[in-house]
Amino acid sequence: MVDEDDPSSLKPLVDGGTEGFKGQARVILPSISSCIECQLDMHAPRAAVPLCTIATIPRQPQHCIEWAHQIAWQEKRKDDTFDGDDLEHISWIYNAAYERAQHFNIHGVTFQMTQGVVKNIIPAIASTNAVIAASTTSEVLKIATGCNPFLTNYMMYAGEEGVYTYTFEAEKKPDCPVCGELARKLNVDPNMTLGEFIDSLGERAEAQLKKPSMRTEEKTLYQRFPPQLEEMTRPHLVKKLADLIEDGEEVAVSDPAYTTTFRFRLHFK
Repeated sequence: MVDEDDPSSLKPLVDGGTEGFKGQARVILPSISSCIECQLDMHAPRAAVPLCTIATIPRQPQHCIEWAHQIAWQEKRKDDTFDGDDLEHISWIYNAAYERAQHFNIHGVTFQMTQGVVKNIIPAIASTNAVIAASTTSEVLKIATGCNPFLTNYMMYAGEEGVYTYTFEAEKKPDCPVCGELARKLNVDPNMTLGEFIDSLGERAEAQLKKPSMRTEEKTLYQRFPPQLEEMTRPHLVKKLADLIEDGEEVAVSDPAYTTTFRFRLHFK
């Protein structure tokens, strides 16, 4: 990412984002400070509502909308592929959700809320956008002119109850697959087949790889491209990990969706 012999190749990244009344701004110096990948686990996944709550005891208008989307649609229109951009489909979900909300004496189901829940639309608040836009613009000005020290390196903003900001330095992870130098540790079942492990890489939060190829320092375990090599390595998919690698061995994983190679150290559990 950065040529050590060419200081001009260091190009800072100023990033900002908002979600409702919350926002963040950060300054990233490639290979020097923590990158976006280092900071991903700071963001908790959205809370999932149990299906039993949606199906039997809804308590919020969003529960009624999810019921109409996930259950009622499948029961009454299972032959139709749902399209979140089709206003007739959204209207059907809204009407079904509104009727269910009336049955459970729940108020607040609106057409706009239905669109937001079904399409996972994050509300944009003008004041929050303005604060974060001003913050990121200020950081660019400071970097370009040197008039003041720039942000080191993460600022959180909360405007739900008053105005609150908190600035801290997000740490660089030594095993970050993008900017780190160490392989990331993964605990795996030695009796898992290579094919099962490759499939699991698409579900792991630390990987999320869709079409991975894998190799060790000594051999290629599985290679998707070209077709000839895929055919040669395909028999490995049904073999157990314990038969292909040693406990604690490092593997390199590549994916056509990424320009970097991910390194993992596999420990048998």
